[in-house]
Amino acid sequence: MDLTFDLFKIDHNIRPKQGRVLISDPFQNDDYFKRSVVFLTEHNEKGSVGFVLNKPVDVAINEILADFPSIDTTISVGGPVGTDSVHYIHRLGDLIPNSVEVMKNIWWGGDFEVVKELINQGALKNDRIRFFVGYSGWEPKQLEREISENSWVVSELDSGLIMDSHSKEFWKMLLNTLGGKYKLWTNFPENPGMN
Repeated sequence: MDLTFDLFKIDHNIRPKQGRVLISDPFQNDDYFKRSVVFLTEHNEKGSVGFVLNKPVDVAINEILADFPSIDTTISVGGPVGTDSVHYIHRLGDLIPNSVEVMKNIWWGGDFEVVKELINQGALKNDRIRFFVGYSGWEPKQLEREISENSWVVSELDSGLIMDSHSKEFWKMLLNTLGGKYKLWTNFPENPGMN
């Protein structure tokens, strides 16, 4: 029987760029990238930087950072690089100096002291900021190589989904939204050897 399509070959009609997301294939076994969705905050000739959206950890930000004000927000493992650092994306734009606009309604980084002050004043709510421990990084052309090897599906999301995508089930939800063969991926066992 000859199949007219390859179930695990990714259609590369959307290229990676700042503000897009990467959805891992079902075979990734890396603890950081297994069934993950990565938001790209930077993609250029120098490489790529992003944050895993759907790997929440059960810890408060002020447990990680000394002298940081309390805010009820989800923290996620952003990736395998710089796991001793904290990063953030937000919806505050110019309220936080030195922020980088990643896409409409989402900025990356900025003056950390201003973030702390806004939290202390009660002016920063949990739906306006997301924190990450560590980040995901690729050297020049490394991400393109991984995409050509069918490791990632590139897609676009609106800012609301990016800011609210804390669930570990987010990977499955996105693939169901893409439909077709990607929807079939959600039924692929996490550990095929256990079947």
